[in-house]
Amino acid sequence: MTGSTRDGRYVVGVDVGTGSARAGIFDLAGQMMASAKRDITLFHASGSIVEQSSSEIWNAVCQSVKDVLAQAAVSPDQVAGIGFDATCSLVVLGEGGQSLPVGPSEQAERDIIVWMDHRAVGQAERINATGHEVLKFVGGKISPEMETPKLLWLLENRPSVFASAWQFFDLTDFLTWRATGDLSRSTCTLTCKWTYLAHERRWDESYFRSVGLGVLADEAFARIGQTVVDPGTPLGNGLTANAAAELGLRAGTPVATGVIDAHAGGIGTVGADGEAESNLAYVFGTSSCTMTTTRSPVFVPGVWGPYFSAMVPDAWLNEGGQSVAGAAIEQLLSMHPATPDARQQAEQSGQSLPVLLAGLAAQAADSLSETVLLAKGLHVVPEFLGNRAPLADPHARAVIAGLGMENDLDSLVALYIAGICSIGYGLRQIIEAQTIAGAPIERVVISGGAGRLDLVRQLLADATGKPVLATQAEEPVLLGAAMLGAVAGGLFEDVRSAMTSMSHISKAYEPDAGDISALHEARFRAFKQLQSVAREIR
Repeated sequence: MTGSTRDGRYVVGVDVGTGSARAGIFDLAGQMMASAKRDITLFHASGSIVEQSSSEIWNAVCQSVKDVLAQAAVSPDQVAGIGFDATCSLVVLGEGGQSLPVGPSEQAERDIIVWMDHRAVGQAERINATGHEVLKFVGGKISPEMETPKLLWLLENRPSVFASAWQFFDLTDFLTWRATGDLSRSTCTLTCKWTYLAHERRWDESYFRSVGLGVLADEAFARIGQTVVDPGTPLGNGLTANAAAELGLRAGTPVATGVIDAHAGGIGTVGADGEAESNLAYVFGTSSCTMTTTRSPVFVPGVWGPYFSAMVPDAWLNEGGQSVAGAAIEQLLSMHPATPDARQQAEQSGQSLPVLLAGLAAQAADSLSETVLLAKGLHVVPEFLGNRAPLADPHARAVIAGLGMENDLDSLVALYIAGICSIGYGLRQIIEAQTIAGAPIERVVISGGAGRLDLVRQLLADATGKPVLATQAEEPVLLGAAMLGAVAGGLFEDVRSAMTSMSHISKAYEPDAGDISALHEARFRAFKQLQSVAREIR
């Protein structure tokens, strides 16, 4: 499509995270014109239960899209396509799209088992005990955050709800169905979280029978997805009249097959320099996610995948990450006696605590790289909630070594620096495991709220020994969703060309050499030793 026929066209990206639904509107160069957000409710209950409401989420999505159109002063006729991403949460609907209660509350509107819900730990352990061949495509072990353990929990604990369910959706696929009436599922959601074998375009019947979910195989997988298509594929006839009215858009507006939220962040960043296979996408938020693209499948112990066509169509994806990253830094700081005063100081100057501490660290050192010297003998293993990758050890816990009697602001800054470096060493561990397995990378492309500070990016570059690149996009997850909408709307031939055209590198942080590099080598060795000792004494 030529540039002249694209003039005045925009695309909308919708991102449903754990706590909010957001919409962004972008031009075809990837420039965000406006964004809007609506909060959504999390329902917690004992037994590691976390639930949400699909109707509340859909309403929040609709309001966000209407808000963003108004802010950008864009008319519905100018919107060429819309793309969705969401957390990998399980939506359970009865006949006619009726909500069904997924937990003991018996409240039908609570029809979503949220990704972080851990009610199915026992089911996950039993599935892993089967040693089924399918598990090698999830790094050897399935997580209770994935969908088949949750489905098994529903079958065993809520049999009437399981029996009366018309469809089980990943949240992204629920959103695209709600928008179009099309029951097609995304290769991203089903391959990463449901054990669909995208490289063979099939479900493995024997897996479902061996883990106790044979009923889904008996019905030819009608309730979990019989038509599976790649991200960016246009669905149905676009927006239905009803959905268009609710969203404030034009009926028939193209709707893209969506992706999981972290994968939208990968799409929004990893192709910025046209070298998707050389870049590792690092989404640094409350937790962190790493995504590596390869032309051929690479099996990495403790790293999820390889998944085919789960992010970049016709390429393989390995997905790792840290169970807590931004949240680990928050937890670390909360333990220090100087934190309440420092937090108050930050609030008075209109800053967050990490921004204040990063500023103090930069003032105390000759360069951003030399802030590592402030950590001195302080070492952290930030595994407060286990190790997602590459050790796949949910029972791992944090270690802090080298604490003294200091309780002043300087010692809080030192703890902060040690914590950020430790996140970098955890990332380096994943990179090294993937390199050994045959999936090396040259650069880290960063996104996510916890990775926005220059200090954090420089320390991650120094700790990993890899350049860290930042993209121009402030909201790469929304941008990734919007790129899919642009592909569905025919504005780009495929996802790769949208990635190249709509994402751009703004800054590169090169790893420091010499003495600083040697110091990080020594600290990384200490990190692994502490990790090992913690495992032994446990």
